[in-house]
Amino acid sequence: MSRMLDIEGLTKRFGAKTAVDHVSFAADTGEVLGFLGPNGAGKTTTMRMIVGFLAPSAGRAVVCGHDVSADPLEVKRRIGYLPEGAPLYEDMTPAALLGFVASVRGLTGEAKRAAIGRAVDHLQLDEVLGQPIGTLSKGFKRRVGLAQAILHDPEVLILDEPTDGLDPNQKHEVRDLITRMAAGKAIVISTHLLEEVDAVCSRAVIIAHGRIVFDGTPEALVAKSERHNAVLISVGPVHAQACRSALAGLACVARVESLDAAGGGARLLAVSAGGRPIVDELSAALRAQAVAVDEISVERGRLDEVFRRITTQEAA
Repeated sequence: MSRMLDIEGLTKRFGAKTAVDHVSFAADTGEVLGFLGPNGAGKTTTMRMIVGFLAPSAGRAVVCGHDVSADPLEVKRRIGYLPEGAPLYEDMTPAALLGFVASVRGLTGEAKRAAIGRAVDHLQLDEVLGQPIGTLSKGFKRRVGLAQAILHDPEVLILDEPTDGLDPNQKHEVRDLITRMAAGKAIVISTHLLEEVDAVCSRAVIIAHGRIVFDGTPEALVAKSERHNAVLISVGPVHAQACRSALAGLACVARVESLDAAGGGARLLAVSAGGRPIVDELSAALRAQAVAVDEISVERGRLDEVFRRITTQEAA
């Protein structure tokens, strides 16, 4: 893989307020990097510095070997950008807007027609091509914004909330498109939707209060959950107490939580000590005590719990 995006100590101050504080990360060809954080964390400000819309107070952004501050036009040739809110010329039609953007990108003749055709097909815009953008739904406006971002087949895509306003079917289509495009590009997706991490991202960077608080794979992120590798066990009323006793004596179990259960039975969550896999040890202990188990399953972990913790407690 070749390095496509290199962010080094990027900082942005607005008077006395530091919105982005020495942010550093990189993205290579084939990576889909989820850039996550709560509202006001500094995601959009970082995006705007990467694409050259805002000048950094310190640090630098390098796109395909070109410094954004020193060589902004070369960077813009290699980058596709979907801004927050997808601002568009609302009196234009999608056809006119894509034609205008293609011309600005230097596309002419058959290359221009082919590029527009591909973008229209990818985002399924045929039915609204002649309709003023101002009359389109939020979802269609978002799709037009994404179409202009991918029009020139850029090497780096910077997408700020790409599925905002889309219905579940449209979200699936856009995520599928991102996955298909990822092989030959570096893609950065700014989002506050944790489901986006599981759906399309090969890596997650989380920012809080302007600083990076996590950088790793989605698997490493979910592994930080207290419920990672926890085991959920359901038993009938006859075996409820025996199940609790069997779990209480296991060193691999950090604690046992009682969940709601109907009919006098028990639903117990055995939280793993250290997050390691424990289902085999639990199954053996329950068999040894002749506990009849109705259901047993392993929890992957909860991204919302991890996100909350690392953007509040750990960030503080």
